[in-house]
Amino acid sequence: MLQSLRIKNLALLDSVSVDFEPGFAAVTGETGAGKSILIGALSLLAGERADKAVIRQGAAACEVEASLFFKDPKRVDLLLGELDLPACEDGLLLLKRSVSRDRAPKITVNGGLATLAALQRLGEVWIDFHGPSEPRRLLRESCQLELLDLYGRAGPALEAYQAHYRAWTDLQAESERMAGEARLSPDELAFTEAQLAKLDRLELTEEAISALERDFQRMSRAQEIAELASSLEGGLTGEEGVGAQVAALVREARRLESIDPASKELAERMASVSTELADLAAEFGNLGRELQSDPEGMGPIEERMNAWLEARRRHGPDVKSVAAARDAMRRRVAMQGDIEGTLARLDRQIEAAAREARKSAAALRLVREKAAKSLAKVAASGIAELGFAKAEFRIAVTDAPGLGPTGDSACEFLFSPNVGEAPLPLGRIASSGELARVMLALKAVLADLDNVPVLVFDEVDANVGGEIGSVVGLRMAEVARRHQVLCVTHLPQVAAQAGSHFVVAKDQSGERAVVTIEPIHGDRKARIAELARMLGDRNAKSALAHAEKLLKAG
Repeated sequence: MLQSLRIKNLALLDSVSVDFEPGFAAVTGETGAGKSILIGALSLLAGERADKAVIRQGAAACEVEASLFFKDPKRVDLLLGELDLPACEDGLLLLKRSVSRDRAPKITVNGGLATLAALQRLGEVWIDFHGPSEPRRLLRESCQLELLDLYGRAGPALEAYQAHYRAWTDLQAESERMAGEARLSPDELAFTEAQLAKLDRLELTEEAISALERDFQRMSRAQEIAELASSLEGGLTGEEGVGAQVAALVREARRLESIDPASKELAERMASVSTELADLAAEFGNLGRELQSDPEGMGPIEERMNAWLEARRRHGPDVKSVAAARDAMRRRVAMQGDIEGTLARLDRQIEAAAREARKSAAALRLVREKAAKSLAKVAASGIAELGFAKAEFRIAVTDAPGLGPTGDSACEFLFSPNVGEAPLPLGRIASSGELARVMLALKAVLADLDNVPVLVFDEVDANVGGEIGSVVGLRMAEVARRHQVLCVTHLPQVAAQAGSHFVVAKDQSGERAVVTIEPIHGDRKARIAELARMLGDRNAKSALAHAEKLLKAG
């Protein structure tokens, strides 16, 4: 529900903050007082495009801000996540929009910067307008079909159909993919087989590739390694080498041992060092001679290394990526022998899935046709009570252009306000007042099903007398049991039934006109005076008595 609304520098309004309660709220005031400013502010927060002319003269910018509370914010949070906007905290949705004369407009949702398109999508979730030049959700055929399905409890039939529809479209996509990607021309097949042969010659394991890279590094620097090994061998052997020096030290250690037998262990250790140095010299020598004696060994290793580098360049940076590409090639090559058979099998599966989808669509259509008759009958009764005694309301279940996400059928709400005139789609009704009352009748029927929390009605009482006005107010109150209803009205019979009442007034006593919005539902005397004004004279005793009676009845 809408909790609060703050408006600054919008049209003739300087600054105002309005707090709202759940249920039915009426907005009244003299003709031309500026009641449309309130609806205009809500429209801006619902994503309506704004002209800089809406900014109050003399102000640099206008701002509109609202807070909304959702007991269960899952649906809103899901959309916020899709729009990459912050989720609601404690069920609160905070909207803010500013329009500047010389700066770019700014929109924030829960403190995060948002686009106008995001604001429009959020608007479809939290508010629905019915009145002149306002976005009207129920005029969209997709919304009409959704509400018809809700009224007819068509959820299970729709889910069953959509499961068959997804199976059918998935098979079609698989067939198209296979036909487009799997079939190879002779040249493509030869190329793929050649690439596969190259990859098969590589042992594509982490251990084997690591060993290949080590061997390549070693062989590519064989000369350098051999020279270093030879230098190390020379440093350990020869007359000047470490080995000769240690051998002399071993002889000295043995002399010490002959004098002092207790030093025998030290002499043995020195002899071990001499032996280890001799072994190291031999191994360094063998390493250098091994690399020098196998100059041809570099060829096969270099060839395998080049193949590995090419595979990495073509198919990915690591062994896993290249192995996956090899396996995909192998499957494509293997598939060539039976691709026609595979496609033929898929065609048979597609046809079978299409039959099931058409069967489910037909069952869904029957549910919709039954619901359309029932909903039309109930809605027509409600429309008649709102002053259309000779009106006709029908719901036509029509053919959709083939199978689609919602079946093979669509629907259209048709209405004729006058006897003898053919019913037309709701969007083609000329009078906004007539359309608003039709919407009100539908909302009364669908109140438990439609999950948009805030409903705004404007001009719902156009060309309506007092008796019908009471019925309009009663329907508003009924809808307000499940929704928050905001109604701009000129009828006291409607306003008296509202739980909240706001008066819009224009003061032109100063140098410039000033519009104010004041709550009067807490002041019974002020409310009776306003109802009396709407009846014709706020000071007349008869009007005041009638206003008192209306308020008690409401």
